[in-house]
Amino acid sequence: MQAERLEALVQGIKAAGIAQQLVTDPSSIAYLIGYETQPGERLLLLKVAADGRHQLYLNQLFPQASDLADDLEIVTYRDGEPVISWLAQSLAPGKTGIDKVWPSHFLLDLMAERQDLQPVNAAYLVDDLRAIKSPEEQELMREASALNDQATLALINLVADGLPESEMVSELAGIYQRLGCQGFSFEPIIAYGANGADPHHETNDDRPQPGDSVVIDIGSSYKGYCSDMTRTVFYGEPDEESRRVYETVRQAQEAAIKAVRPGVTFASIDRAARQVIEEAGYGEYFTHRTGHFIGREVHEAGDVSEFNQAQAQVGQIFSIEPGVYLPGKVGVRIEDLVLVTETGCQVLNQVSKDLIVVEPHLKF
Repeated sequence: MQAERLEALVQGIKAAGIAQQLVTDPSSIAYLIGYETQPGERLLLLKVAADGRHQLYLNQLFPQASDLADDLEIVTYRDGEPVISWLAQSLAPGKTGIDKVWPSHFLLDLMAERQDLQPVNAAYLVDDLRAIKSPEEQELMREASALNDQATLALINLVADGLPESEMVSELAGIYQRLGCQGFSFEPIIAYGANGADPHHETNDDRPQPGDSVVIDIGSSYKGYCSDMTRTVFYGEPDEESRRVYETVRQAQEAAIKAVRPGVTFASIDRAARQVIEEAGYGEYFTHRTGHFIGREVHEAGDVSEFNQAQAQVGQIFSIEPGVYLPGKVGVRIEDLVLVTETGCQVLNQVSKDLIVVEPHLKF
């Protein structure tokens, strides 16, 4: 699988007229060659060359590379050694692709060594490959999402206890561990009442009050792939406006999911959700895009936004997560992951989207 991915990148490099691509995103390196580590401030770099002379630059501190392609040269350096000079000497002149995460001080040092290079932003070459999930990746994403469904249901059952938001997050960590997941894919959002009106609320020690919305936006990592789902339930009976907001968001999410199929623009998918919310009178309170791509990372390149004219392709996986946020009152967001298929899409999450009212201390 890695050999095919590396060859696909080589073909992309040649088509773009680039001499070599310098890949420094650890997730992309893992995707391309199967080597995984987090380098911190040290250099981790995969040079993918149009002429096939690929190199992997590793600090001596990093885990040893094994089971990699035979034609991949490993260059090991110690702290303080002139690794950028070594890299500079290995590069062909001309256009050199740079990805979007390489710290600028490394690039500036390289440009000082080799003024004949033409650095270009070529992150899209790897991003486009990663966006189309292989059958094996699709199955891992299904498994990760099924586990996230279980975690969400377990957490909804805890809402009845009226725990502080922070304790709900602590409980979630244990739930994921028992399910065999490898921690959070992002910092969980548990938001009660008016806290939910902040889409990226930071969990605190607040407890729910009767009638509060409870936004549960959670995800885990499983076998190297991420899950992400949001459900909003209510702690006791919600007022009429909260019910109206919830139904609006539910209908908006359903409209966007129905719009997903190969060849449609992401802007049109976003428009399907946004139009429902605007017609209900809440347009100004839908303050973010409708979705983001996901895979090895919870937010990957690509989004479902009103400005993205790219077309959906079979094998892509992204979120559909419209929301309405009334400051000081209530927030509602509903999110599923969808996989684009030949005829439409497969929704990877199965937790009910009916309005759920959790009575205090009542399990269901």
